Amino acid sequence: KEIVMNTHRCLICLGSNDGYTARMKAACTALRQWFPDIRFAPERITQAIGDRFLSPFANRVAEFYSPLPAEEIRHVLKQIEKDNGTAPEDKERGIVKMDIDLLMYDETILKPNDMMRDYVQESIQELH
Repeated sequence: KEIVMNTHRCLICLGSNDGYTARMKAACTALRQWFPDIRFAPERITQAIGDRFLSPFANRVAEFYSPLPAEEIRHVLKQIEKDNGTAPEDKERGIVKMDIDLLMYDETILKPNDMMRDYVQESIQELH
């Protein structure tokens, strides 16, 4: 795969435990519009981590390349979350309509705890 110079490798993870079939589809569509070369690992259904959240969760790892700085990518991800109905008060009720985390930017691991999760590691292997 040819990689354009001045682009950054980004690894993200999407998660939802509320209406996740439609929300995951909408979020993936939005991500494809922003990052046309994005590649998604298969969706995985997992149990919630911690007792605060409702189960089950749909999770999906994806990889793309972008010239944008990490902060701008995070802003795009947060906007896609909002577009999928995410509100600050939801997490207090155990609801995650859509959560998209930037796990890795180039070689920098931004979410070490998330990166160690089995489903994330398995998904990364499926991308390559």
